[in-house]
Amino acid sequence: MSGLPEFLKKYFWDTEFEKIILENRRIYVLKRILEYGDKKAVAWMRRNFTTTEMKNALVTFRGYSQKSANYWAIILDMPREKIPCLKIHSSTEQKKIWPY
Repeated sequence: MSGLPEFLKKYFWDTEFEKIILENRRIYVLKRILEYGDKKAVAWMRRNFTTTEMKNALVTFRGYSQKSANYWAIILDMPREKIPCLKIHSSTEQKKIWPY
């Protein structure tokens, strides 16, 4: 038994779902649901993870899409500048200063 409900299986397409043990892979599970989760998955996540865990996952990992990261920044009332994938990259800033 994976310790995860069967309806979450679609978020773990690249791994052996049955071998995922929530206690051992909390961050991995949290990252997938923050990025891909639907209403049912998010409701489950909110029951099984603390707000602090969700915030820490957002500020620790860069792999989120800007759309997901921005959504969770609003929902969790977090400043956008604390979330790595929402920061402006230095190469983008340079283009504004030196367009050639």
